[in-house]
Amino acid sequence: MSRVLFGVVALATAGQGFYFFGQFVATSVVFAITLLLFVYTLRRRESFTFDGHGRGVLITGCDSGFGHSLAMQLDGMGFMVFAGCLFPDGDGARNLVQECSSRMKVLKLDVTKDEDVASAKEFIQSNLPEKGLWAVVNNAGISDWSETEWNTISDYYRMADVNLFGCIRTTLPFLPLVRASKGRLVFVSSIFAFFNCLTMGSYSVSKRGMEAFADCLRVEMASFDVKVSIIQPGNFGPATKIVKDKTAGEIWDKLDEDQKTMFNRRYIEVANEYFKSLCKEGSTDSSRVIEAMVDAVTSPRPKFRYLLANKKDAVFFYAYPYLPTFVSDAVFSLSPIYHKRKSMLYTRKRSYS
Repeated sequence: MSRVLFGVVALATAGQGFYFFGQFVATSVVFAITLLLFVYTLRRRESFTFDGHGRGVLITGCDSGFGHSLAMQLDGMGFMVFAGCLFPDGDGARNLVQECSSRMKVLKLDVTKDEDVASAKEFIQSNLPEKGLWAVVNNAGISDWSETEWNTISDYYRMADVNLFGCIRTTLPFLPLVRASKGRLVFVSSIFAFFNCLTMGSYSVSKRGMEAFADCLRVEMASFDVKVSIIQPGNFGPATKIVKDKTAGEIWDKLDEDQKTMFNRRYIEVANEYFKSLCKEGSTDSSRVIEAMVDAVTSPRPKFRYLLANKKDAVFFYAYPYLPTFVSDAVFSLSPIYHKRKSMLYTRKRSYS
């Protein structure tokens, strides 16, 4: 009988223990969430009240899109903006000069040219505000769609020269100035940096390389109190018009005879129309991206990465690193164009025996 009573008491004690442990865990979770929300709110408030007067910011790719909007936003916050434009006499550059304050400085800056970067550095050093160069925002970028095999080595070089080496070419010369002000380095990447989607090969390669560069730089610059952030927009094609408009005929004409034997023109036409329709489905409102870029420049505690995608893409993006490769590949193959590709792709069977 005593053994039974002892067992009952032991179970009751254990039950109480589990109950209190559960209470502790639940309380800890609630406390952690509350603390995170408090810190987030505080960080957002501090970011909003940041005074940009006396600080300079270099932004690449300001002719249009994100760079153009960010330049206007930061000018309104008091920053001296050095707006790098591919066409300094173009409509975008003229609009910045007309609509912004006298602090706005438009520069000719092709990020693929060493001489343009050198000239920009010389100009910025000669016109630095009293608090120095606070941030470099690597926004300039190009995009294109094509199956991996259809790209020539020149296509890969061109994509990487802007999206990857353009960032490196621009960032390195300005590191001493940003380090002196304990400022910010911001890189505009894409969710496609880690999505191995059909037809986005060369773009993904260039953006993934950019993120690797930024990640390495973030670890090294932490010793100097320089913050490094990566912006990861989803589909904002209509807002940026970054994707080059091309016809199926242009793609077809680039293929060699062997590729034309393996790929049929009808598939290229269907794929081209599908990609265009996909771009049109993107967001026309870039305000979320601009808000994130401003936060990366001004917040005392900027995020390492800012993911700006729709809910479906965001869920998959966060799950992607933990999925087995065959699962993530299967998800990508659910695309409607993938099934059309399988049924239309080959013009005839070939024998390699």
